[in-house]
Amino acid sequence: MLDSVEPRALERTISLIAPAKINLALHVTGRRDDGYHLLDSLVVFAHIGDKVSATPAPFDSFEVSGPFGRALPDDETNLVLKARNALRARFPEKGAPVAIHLEKHLPIASGIGGGSSDAAATLRALTVLWGIETNELAAIGLTLGADVPMCLYGQPLIARGIGEEIEGIDGFPHLPMVLVNSGLATSTPQVFSALVKRDNQSLPALPNFSSVHDVCLYLGQTDNHLFSAAEKLTPAIGDAMKALRSTDPRLVRMSGSGGTCFAIYGSDHEAEAAAAALKRAQPGWFVVATHNGMERS
Repeated sequence: MLDSVEPRALERTISLIAPAKINLALHVTGRRDDGYHLLDSLVVFAHIGDKVSATPAPFDSFEVSGPFGRALPDDETNLVLKARNALRARFPEKGAPVAIHLEKHLPIASGIGGGSSDAAATLRALTVLWGIETNELAAIGLTLGADVPMCLYGQPLIARGIGEEIEGIDGFPHLPMVLVNSGLATSTPQVFSALVKRDNQSLPALPNFSSVHDVCLYLGQTDNHLFSAAEKLTPAIGDAMKALRSTDPRLVRMSGSGGTCFAIYGSDHEAEAAAAALKRAQPGWFVVATHNGMERS
């Protein structure tokens, strides 16, 4: 939650993790007149992600590094700078020059909310750095992208509407997971355009989850309605799903609009062993063992 960020001295660098967003289930339930699709999604955040750091400076600057940094623009089209600019426009008296550094550890356009999570972390970091107290961050975030409000929330949740209607979930079980991306980006607008059916049922009512078994039992009644369209556009997603299934997980699914897929395991040891085997078999893929429960700094 937003109030979990502890204010620090304004002269210090504020560094926050921008965690991977995992859509455990994603139902497309309709489409608005303006073209935005209505969703019903069960979301958790992984214990891995990008890192955003912000430091007071004589003038604005922006640096991108990390294993996936070269694939990102470092100009005003980057969501990090769009977030900075949006917050500064809302609170112009607060927006002093700042040096921002983004360490990009998540694949680009991969269905795990990297850009949206980066924008959310930027908003959160700058509210601390600039001494801004506001309840408007979700509204500001929504102007940047439909996933930004849920990334600001940063805890297990159900997202409805276009993603802005958020219902938190307490006491969500620990889920050992492996994330896999074969290296091919997917276009979210193209995936939505390729949908055959847009008026699916909402998610079933949530039970009280107490274990991995409970979560997987529930997920067996759900789907990711974007998978068929994404796989049609990017057949390699099927290869990632097949590779994950070969490691004997509890459940395999694609996150978001692809192409990152995830598997859920019974223990962290099983997830780590599966990730090691997949890395040996596919050294060029993005493969990581993780679990839900985001890092904060």
